[in-house]
Amino acid sequence: MHVTLVHVRVKPERIEDFVAASRANHEGSIAEPGNRRFDVLQDPHDPGHFVLYEAYATPEDAAAHKQTAHYAQWRDTVADMMAAPREGVPMVGLFPGA
Repeated sequence: MHVTLVHVRVKPERIEDFVAASRANHEGSIAEPGNRRFDVLQDPHDPGHFVLYEAYATPEDAAAHKQTAHYAQWRDTVADMMAAPREGVPMVGLFPGA
């Protein structure tokens, strides 16, 4: 399984807007072929820190995600909400298996 942990730092005044935009991206993402999970997590001690847990069956499925309209909409919508550039950390999902 191909997993990416995307760390996002959001400006405090834009947190609610970011959550709304991320909900739409989440809903589109979980409908994609090859998607296994797409979780949006918020740090309880730092509300401006989010982690997107993106799990796809294959690297090709993950790459296809970046070609979707909902991803492009999210990327463009949240660009000015970020306090720092987002950081994607690739991981290999061992359990559960694809």
